[in-house]
Amino acid sequence: MAALTSLSFSATSQCSQRKSTLSSTRFLASSSDMFGIRTDSSYHCVGVRVGNSASKMVIQCMSSVTDVPSVSETKLNFLKAYKRPIPSIYNNVLQELIVQHHLMRYKTSYQYDSVFALGFVTVYDKLMEGYSSEEERDTIFKAYINALKEDPEQYRIDAKKLEDWAKAQNSISLVEFSSREREVEGVLKDIAKRAGEKGEFSYSRFFAVGLFRLLELANATEPTILDKLCAALNIDKRSVDRDLDVYRMLLSKLVQAKELQREFIDREKKKREERVEPQKANGAITN
Repeated sequence: MAALTSLSFSATSQCSQRKSTLSSTRFLASSSDMFGIRTDSSYHCVGVRVGNSASKMVIQCMSSVTDVPSVSETKLNFLKAYKRPIPSIYNNVLQELIVQHHLMRYKTSYQYDSVFALGFVTVYDKLMEGYSSEEERDTIFKAYINALKEDPEQYRIDAKKLEDWAKAQNSISLVEFSSREREVEGVLKDIAKRAGEKGEFSYSRFFAVGLFRLLELANATEPTILDKLCAALNIDKRSVDRDLDVYRMLLSKLVQAKELQREFIDREKKKREERVEPQKANGAITN
């Protein structure tokens, strides 16, 4: 990335391109393309919660056992939990997203952490921005996370803790988290430790978005800060750069699709009004 500010969330909401169609809502690519996740059917694992001496935040470790649900089972769990119809512009995205999330969730190296949670919450809230009902949006979120056999409240709580923490940081304190002994710092140090050990950390694009969100909230706009934070966490910055670019394109396509949908709705509304006007005029003449 030429500069960190080039990926501003607010900037992605501005879109001048008008050539896409509603089918562009299927911008979430296949599991091997969009998220780079292996779909090895031999993955067998369940969530086990363990404590962290430096943090009360939940960490879910995965171990090799049986009874891994299939993707179709996870999707069915979601549909059972939320039975109301969802507009296709959102539903298409959610169905693709839950497949990707399922594949992350059931990797043997998967371990829940609050940066991952912040990343997913950020993606979800951006994708569902403009949904007709905030209450329904929250209900869908809970159904989605429950379908993955995780805790939706934990996602929200941990994401909020990181957001509040990041708002109190600056470019220097954000990167120097390892020098302090507090709750969020403990979580970040645990991530750095696992990421530095081969096979102990499962990187994902949700994690990349979570990192970016931390920098955004800390107002750390200098391009070098992302390099330093990735180095402190033992994360490959090239992967983060690539994944944030994909996320930016994802949001742009969604903005285009929503814009086209609004235009379609407005045109249909105008057509209905035009059909009603002659009927009203005829009725007035008859009377």
